[in-house]
Amino acid sequence: MKCTQFYPVLMTDNVAASADFYRTYFGLRPTFESDWYVHLQSPDAPHINIALLRGDHETIPAEGRGLAAGLLINFEVPDAAAEFDRLREAGLTIVQPLRDEPFGQRHFIIRDPNGILIDIVTPIPPSEAFLSQYSTDSVPTRY
Repeated sequence: MKCTQFYPVLMTDNVAASADFYRTYFGLRPTFESDWYVHLQSPDAPHINIALLRGDHETIPAEGRGLAAGLLINFEVPDAAAEFDRLREAGLTIVQPLRDEPFGQRHFIIRDPNGILIDIVTPIPPSEAFLSQYSTDSVPTRY
């Protein structure tokens, strides 16, 4: 299979509120917008996309309808600490405070309006204990 694009589609009961959240806090802009589906894209990086779909829409088979759950979305950024400060000052609830992980991440976690966890991540060098678990061409480094 040759894939030309990959992005999550979150099923929600409030497409407009969810779209506003990703517009406001992540700077994503709509490439398609209706009352049942919104496709959002980064204006600076067109390969970064997310879509929001009303969970009871007729295009979804009945057995697949519902709301997104059990999902963690990662946004990799140059400076997780700066984003932590920005989003905290904007009044968003921080589910997990900013911290460094020995496996090579500085990150924190918030929730979107649907309860989906959003992990804001900056790669950092991993500890020696985790270094051997990376392939040689994908070891995280500081930005």
